Amino acid sequence: MAISRYLASWKNLAGCAGGLIGLGLHFAGLAGSYWLLVVAGLYGAGALAAPPERITLVTDPEEEAGALRSELDALVNRVAGLRVPAEAVPRIAEVAEVLRGMLNRPRELRADPDALHAVTRLVGTDLPLSVQSYLNLPWWYSAARGSGAELLRQLDLLHADAITAAERFHAADAQRQADHTRYLEDR
Repeated sequence: MAISRYLASWKNLAGCAGGLIGLGLHFAGLAGSYWLLVVAGLYGAGALAAPPERITLVTDPEEEAGALRSELDALVNRVAGLRVPAEAVPRIAEVAEVLRGMLNRPRELRADPDALHAVTRLVGTDLPLSVQSYLNLPWWYSAARGSGAELLRQLDLLHADAITAAERFHAADAQRQADHTRYLEDR
């Protein structure tokens, strides 16, 4: 992988351009009997002179939110066809709707690390783990132990967690709306 990344890098391209100049000097008769060293030297000089590759450690907020939204949508679609209590599907959809409200504003979500962490945790771990834990139980065991009620309780807790995160996330918008109402009343 590192080799293929280097082959497509600016350093390799600049080195190849230098090597081609060295070959041109050889065919023009200017490189003499040391033409191979000239080609290799110009390749090395080009590779060293090229700017380093840009390092991107932070993903694009749109891309990150899109990946989380896709993961959430896939989970909601999968759960609808699985052996879960009938009350679980709408509760999962409610949690997903709250999370989508934050995912639809990726730049603001990236600016709020607590909200981003909450959404990522809910979509990537908590919601799938609750459903998966329920589905991993044999049907007869979950029916005898009332695990469906346990799943519904977990979904209620996850919904409350999503609502709390969304309220914190949308607090500035709510404050702006309240300020505008006061402004209109005072006018």
